[in-house]
Amino acid sequence: MNFTDFDFDQLLGMGEETNPLLILVWILPIILFVLYGQRIQLYVTSGEIKKSIKKLDGFRLESRDELLKHIRTNLKPTGDPESKVALFLEYVTIMPIDMDPAGIVPKIKRVIRMREDYTREKVRTLAPKMEESEIARTQTLLEIASSLQMIYRMVNHMFLTAKKQNNYPLILPLQMMLPFIMEHAESMRDAITTLKKCQPIGDGIGPMVVGRMMLGLPRETIALHTVLARDTIESRNILMLKAQGPFPTVGRPADALQNLMDSGETIHAIVMVDAALKMEGEETASIAHGFGAAIGGIGVERYEIEEVAADRNIPIFSIMIKESVREAITIMTKDISDKASEMRSHVLDAISENSVEGQTVLVIGVGNTVGVN
Repeated sequence: MNFTDFDFDQLLGMGEETNPLLILVWILPIILFVLYGQRIQLYVTSGEIKKSIKKLDGFRLESRDELLKHIRTNLKPTGDPESKVALFLEYVTIMPIDMDPAGIVPKIKRVIRMREDYTREKVRTLAPKMEESEIARTQTLLEIASSLQMIYRMVNHMFLTAKKQNNYPLILPLQMMLPFIMEHAESMRDAITTLKKCQPIGDGIGPMVVGRMMLGLPRETIALHTVLARDTIESRNILMLKAQGPFPTVGRPADALQNLMDSGETIHAIVMVDAALKMEGEETASIAHGFGAAIGGIGVERYEIEEVAADRNIPIFSIMIKESVREAITIMTKDISDKASEMRSHVLDAISENSVEGQTVLVIGVGNTVGVN
């Protein structure tokens, strides 16, 4: 049958005996979608987003309750910590103005350090006699609770704004980003148990590799929560740097590097070992090599390491293990931990290939050392 022979009138019931009811069945939905299509889409999408917002609300309340439970059980505070914790969770970090980007990094560093130092001292006031490891653990739990609260507020704000204005295009970006936001929030929620039990997380693979290289060697504190060990491998002087464990901290590797430079140390190459975010479809725990500083965070540490390396003409080589966001901040999987020995071999290869006898190589294990000594 040819397309021109097709009887559309018969299909629509509009032949010789036209049926008004069928016309309404076909025409009314078209009119409704033309006039109210955006609003209908907004209602459908709103139902899905409401479920996610309810989950986020549960995550933030759960993280706050877990924090309070940890403080009351392990720290034995002198008073009720609930009011102080509620105040901590309301703190916000206001980044410096960046209209003129020159000199912005030192300003950001100052604000971040001020927040870290202030929070640490406020946590200490909950129980003045607590050890440094408990301060770091409580501070990390506080940061998780604060982050989850901020995520909930931002998502809820965008949703309510779009709904208030009946603005479907405004809610589209939120709908597109929500799966990624939820994955990150769920990972942070799951990380609470791991941190409370002081178990290693996926991001700790860098410090784990370097920590194994440090076994049996004396360690010295070279920066806040950062330790250094020295060894000789294949007639090369090896400096090994990592955050101090086993409590949750990433240390301050950039400050440690600067302190080494200030002490007159000559470094000919830097090898950094870290976890890297894998792309969808990539295999977990696959190893990659790169050039440049492999270190996450807000960017201050990376900038300072790059500045020192550029000023002294020091090449930086990176060895990374691929992980998802969830794998990085929750308990370390067997697939990742089993790669520690292989990564150590890659580090030794990088040292021998990029230095000669008598030179000094700095190996930095980047990551959170919770559960890693």
